[in-house]
Amino acid sequence: MQYVRVMPQPAKSSRTPAAHDAPESAAGSRAAAQRLKMRRELAAAAMELFATKGYEATTVDEIAAAAGVARRTFFRHFRSKEEAIFPDHDDTLIRAEAVLNAAPAHEHPLDTVCRGIKEVMRMYAARPEISVARYKLTREVPTLREAEIASVARYERLFTRYLLGHFDERAHADDANDDPLLAEVAASAVVTAHNHVLRRWLRAGAQGDVEAQLDHAFAIVRRTFGTGIGAGRGAAPAAPPAAVSRQGEVLVALARTDAPLDEVMRTIEEALKGQ
Repeated sequence: MQYVRVMPQPAKSSRTPAAHDAPESAAGSRAAAQRLKMRRELAAAAMELFATKGYEATTVDEIAAAAGVARRTFFRHFRSKEEAIFPDHDDTLIRAEAVLNAAPAHEHPLDTVCRGIKEVMRMYAARPEISVARYKLTREVPTLREAEIASVARYERLFTRYLLGHFDERAHADDANDDPLLAEVAASAVVTAHNHVLRRWLRAGAQGDVEAQLDHAFAIVRRTFGTGIGAGRGAAPAAPPAAVSRQGEVLVALARTDAPLDEVMRTIEEALKGQ
């Protein structure tokens, strides 16, 4: 499985930058912040009502009233009451996509996807008490669980599209039908690793270093799917991950740039022990 980094071409525009662009951008940022603030207030009101009255007995009108807004304001932010407890997913999806779009050319595509999904984990970790309460609520209400699954599917589609966009189809001309399969499996592995760590962290009451746990899970994914995924992007022939030679008292180690660091270090350690 090989990937190539496709460098996006800057969009052509006939618009001449003006001095008032910065204030317009600031105004857009303020509007986005206000939008997210209102979504979170509606979400807090919904969660409190779901916890006290029950999900089925709670109406949209009650959620809007508890948040101090009109019913039409609620529907400007959410399509239904089950969506109301996930106020941050839209903005997080945008941030995750921005990570993919700004990825450096030398970065392994799978590493880029892992960095992108970290935005999702940071969303949960930013408000741990609410995240734990929401997790418990979604376990009790099947409708909310289904809404959560739909949200997760959006991330998986984003990462699958990204990996497909970096797949070198010419390297798999004999079996081109496997191209979407391989990208989907790799993207699913990243999402599954993230969700496993997230659920374990939430069940533990949001205790522990969740980002370190996530890095460990991603290392497992990288070892499993990384072999061959990023190989072949350059013209260099395939080579062992690391090789060591001795020249007098000097130990020389050669390694591919895409070789896992732990594998390189293990090769060096074994060479030193053999001296």
